[in-house]
Amino acid sequence: MSENKSSLNKKNKFQEKKQPEEFQWKRAGKTSFIWIGIIVCAIYLSSILTDSDKKEPEVDYTEYVEFLKSGQIEKATILGRVFHGQFKEPKIITTEIGEIEAKNFKLTLPFIDRTVTDEWDSVNLVYTFKEKRIDWTGYLLNLLPWILLIGFWLFMIRRMQGGGPGGVKGIFNFGKSRASLWTSDQPLVTFKDVAGCEEAKEELKEVIHFLKSPKRFQKLGATVPKGALLVGPPGTGKTLLARAVAGEAGVPFYSLSGADFVEMFVGVGASRVRDLFEQSKKTSPCIIFIDELDAVGRQRGAGIGGGHDEREQTLNALLVEMDGFDNTQNVIVIAATNRPDVLDKALLRPGRFDRQIVVDVPDYLGRLGILKVHTKKVVLNRRKINLSDLAKGTPGMVGADLANVVNEAALLAARKRKRSVDNDDFEEAKDKVMMGIQRKSMVLSDEEKEVTAYHEAGHALVALKTKGADPVHKITIIPRGRAMGVTMQLPLSEKHGYTRDYVEGRLAILMGGRSAEMLIFNQMTTGAGNDIEQATEISRKMVAEWGMSDLLGPMTFGKKNEEVFLGREIQSNRNYSEVTARMIDEEVSRIVREAQRASEEILRKDIELLHRIAKELLKYETVDSKDLGKILKGQRLTRRLNGSNNSRKKTKAKKTYKDKSNYKQNNLRNKNKELDVKKEAIK
Repeated sequence: MSENKSSLNKKNKFQEKKQPEEFQWKRAGKTSFIWIGIIVCAIYLSSILTDSDKKEPEVDYTEYVEFLKSGQIEKATILGRVFHGQFKEPKIITTEIGEIEAKNFKLTLPFIDRTVTDEWDSVNLVYTFKEKRIDWTGYLLNLLPWILLIGFWLFMIRRMQGGGPGGVKGIFNFGKSRASLWTSDQPLVTFKDVAGCEEAKEELKEVIHFLKSPKRFQKLGATVPKGALLVGPPGTGKTLLARAVAGEAGVPFYSLSGADFVEMFVGVGASRVRDLFEQSKKTSPCIIFIDELDAVGRQRGAGIGGGHDEREQTLNALLVEMDGFDNTQNVIVIAATNRPDVLDKALLRPGRFDRQIVVDVPDYLGRLGILKVHTKKVVLNRRKINLSDLAKGTPGMVGADLANVVNEAALLAARKRKRSVDNDDFEEAKDKVMMGIQRKSMVLSDEEKEVTAYHEAGHALVALKTKGADPVHKITIIPRGRAMGVTMQLPLSEKHGYTRDYVEGRLAILMGGRSAEMLIFNQMTTGAGNDIEQATEISRKMVAEWGMSDLLGPMTFGKKNEEVFLGREIQSNRNYSEVTARMIDEEVSRIVREAQRASEEILRKDIELLHRIAKELLKYETVDSKDLGKILKGQRLTRRLNGSNNSRKKTKAKKTYKDKSNYKQNNLRNKNKELDVKKEAIK
C-alpha cells in the first residue's frame, strides 16, 4: 500500500491538476486593483492632454499677424504646418470657453514658403522646424475604451465558461474535462468505511487486485472487465463504494457526474469525454468514476426530440472511447446509476460495462454494520443503547437513512444537553425519520381527537387479529408530517416476496380505520383518503400485475410505454379490450370491498377491545407494543402521560418544604405565647 501511495505521489507531481477548495480572494483582489489602476491612468492621461490644450490655445490668423508684426512672439516651433509660438509675456486670448491667460499658442498655417520665413527673419523670430511625430498618447486614449470593453467581455466569457476559481482555466479550455482527481492528501476511504454490501465489495476486490498486480492476470491471458456498473436504489452507498475502491487500490481516481458532460453547445460533451480518457491514459493505471450515468447514457433515438442532439453525441463518444481501450492500458471505468432500465444497450454489452454489481437495500446484518460505522464518532451511552434492536426496527432503510437517524439522535441529545446519546434519542430520531416530525402547533379538537383515536385503534386491532400480519410497533394520535395519526408496523424478519394471504391482510388493515369510523360514529371522514388510495393501488396490482385474481387468472394487463425522452410512465399501452378493462375495474372494486367487510367483522367481534385501545390513546396519545400487550390482557396502563415530566414532583417537594417551615414558625409563636403567660402569672 505504501508503494502504491509513493507512485501516486510521483505521478501527481507532473500530472495532477489541483482544484482550489475555496474562492481565492487575494487573486481576485489583485485583479481588481489592476483594472482600477488602468482606469486611473487613463483618466490621468486624459486630464494631462486636456490641460495641455488649455495651456496652448489656438488663435486666428489675423491675431497671429498682429502678434508677429508687434514683435510679441519670442520663438516658435513648426511641426508640419502647425505653428507653435511662445509669447515674450503672457497674453489674454479670447477662446470659445472665454478669455484665458496663456504663454503659448498654436496656429495652422495655410502654407509655408520663402516669403513666410522672410517675415519671421524681419522681426528677428527664433524658429525651428521639427518633423511631425505620431501621437501615440492620443491613439492610446482613443483605443482605451475599446480595450476596456474587450477585456471586460473576455473576463465575463471566462467566468461563464468556468474560468473562475474551481472551474476550467482559460477561454480555450471549454471542451476540457471537468473531472476532479483524487489525491493522496484527501481523506482516504477504504472498505472498512463501507458496510451493508458485502457481495459488491467481493466483486470489486478483483478490480483492485488487477490494478495492484496486472501482470499476474496478463500472464494467464485473462482480461479484467473494462467497466463495472453499480446499480441500486438512491442512498445505498454506490458513490462511497467507488471511493473505497480507489482508496484500496491506491491509484489515481477521476470522479465526475454524468451531467458534467452535457452542455447547451453541441460537441462540447464529446470533447470532454475524449479529453477525460486522454488524461486517464497518461496516468494509468487509474479509475474513472461516472456518477449518475443515466444523465448521459439514455437510449438513443427515443421520444420526439430527434436523434442527433448533444446528449447522443456525448454517448457515442463514450462508447467509442470505452471500446478503444487496449488490454494493457489498465484503465477501469466505474459508473453508478439507480435507473439501469433507461440505459442504452450498447453500454451494457461485454467489452464496455461487463459487470452489473447490485448494491441493494441492506438487510439486518447490513444495517447493523452501517450503524456501527456511523456511530464511531458519536458519544454513545453503552449501558442504555442497543444497536441490534435499532437495526431490527429500521427495515427498508438504506445507508443514507441510517446516517440521518444517527445524526438526528445526536442533535436531539445535544438539544437536551446530554453528555451521551442513549436509546431514547435513537427511538425519537427513528420516529421522526419514519413518521415525520411532531406538529405541536396543530391543536385538535376533542371530536377530531376522538375520531383519530378510533381510526388508529381500528388499524391496530385489525393488524393484531390478522394472521401473518406484521406486529404493531407504535400507535400515536399526535399529528406527524401530513398525518393526524400514525400506526407503525415492523416486520419480524426480512421479506422479499409476499403471499396472497399477506396482501389481503394488508388490505384489511388499511381499511380498518375507515371501518372503525363507520362502526362507532356511523359516518365517513377524509382521514381514510390515503388508506383508500394505497388499497386501490395494491388491489390493481393484484389483478393486473401479480395474477392474484380468480376471475381473470394469471395474466398481466397493460404494457408500459417507457419513452426515455419523455420520461417513464408518461403513457401506458393498453393491450386489452374495453370488456377486459371493465372486468379489471370490477375485480379491483370487489377486492377492496371484501377487505372492508373483513375488517368490519374483526372490529364487531372485539368492539370492547377497540374501545379500550381508543381510550388509552386519548389518555396517553402514544401507545407502543408493550402497552398493547397489557391492554390485550385487560390491564391498565400506569405510566406518565405523554409530555409530562418531573415538574410535579418538584412542586410537591417545594410545597411540603413550605408547609414544614410554616409549621416550625407556628410552634415558635405558640411557645412564646406560653412563656408570656407564665411570666404574667409569676408577677
